Amino acid sequence: MPQNHPISDKLIAWYKKNKRDLPWRNINDPYKIWLSEIILQQTQVIQGLNYYIKFTETFPTIIDLANAPEDQVMRLWQGLGYYSRARNLHTAAKAVKTIYKGNFPNTYESIKELKGVGDYTAAAVASFAFNLPHAVVDGNVYRVLSRLFNIDTPINSAQGKKEFQLLANDLLNHKNPGLHNSAMMEFGALWCKPQNPKCEECPLQAYCLAYEKDTVNLLPVKDKKIKVRNRYLHYFIFNYKDSIYVQKRTEKDIWQNLYEFYLIETEKETDPEYVLKHKELKQLAKGAQVVSITTQKKHILSHQHLYAIFYELKIKTPIISQKLQPLNRHKLSSIGFPQLIINYIKTYTAK
Repeated sequence: MPQNHPISDKLIAWYKKNKRDLPWRNINDPYKIWLSEIILQQTQVIQGLNYYIKFTETFPTIIDLANAPEDQVMRLWQGLGYYSRARNLHTAAKAVKTIYKGNFPNTYESIKELKGVGDYTAAAVASFAFNLPHAVVDGNVYRVLSRLFNIDTPINSAQGKKEFQLLANDLLNHKNPGLHNSAMMEFGALWCKPQNPKCEECPLQAYCLAYEKDTVNLLPVKDKKIKVRNRYLHYFIFNYKDSIYVQKRTEKDIWQNLYEFYLIETEKETDPEYVLKHKELKQLAKGAQVVSITTQKKHILSHQHLYAIFYELKIKTPIISQKLQPLNRHKLSSIGFPQLIINYIKTYTAK
């Protein structure tokens, strides 16, 4: 077994004194550890914690999750974003039930075969649940390593991913890989932060080349961001008596399998009066009365900026459509909507 690196020993000592008390720590249940890792992808701990509690209370075991209807899973995930995570979570749970008879896979390779699981998540579950020697590399680890060794290779490049993974492997404590990985990530989250890192109090200061060369605030390096796409969404709330018409997003796009109102998407910013003359809209809601039109709402996703306007229309007769289904306005909270629409519903139901 390789000898422990002094950096690992110091990190673990720091972690034992400074770690946060979180419910997925100090356990070895692979289901709950995997669940926490999926929830915390692209999500801060303070937000993910409530979702973790909701999921573990609603689905105490992976069999419970596998047996749940997809709509229930999506509804519980509502507001957390990156909804493909929820769909993959459900698919993976069903795979564990059918392929592994409800027993969570216990090797890095078999964990990685689960839907939605990549190198990082497989390493995290393997080390935390089974104490297997696999180093994790997430945003926090990239930052810590790039500063410790003063590496300016872009972390989102193929070369960077390979370089940092090899370095993380070299530093890994093989006797306590789970503890080492937890310490490395926690150190990045609490101490070696993106802004205002605690360099003067850092237990690794003597090892930190970026501190020595005064490059801490320049690291890590990322390649230029992907171009952001602007989208213009016009949502129509068809109100018939006490029912609202909704439809499910089934295409491979953002928010797949969540619900929305009738949508017209335009290629550029378009005046509401022009949108209201849309041929399909006039056929669908003939003689509808416009009750209200909101101002444009901006909603930011990772690579898309959404600009949405909501139109409330009172219709005289029920809509006949294969996609649009009526739902009592007081039951809107029973199905899953994307956060953009949730924000509107809060004001709508308050009327």
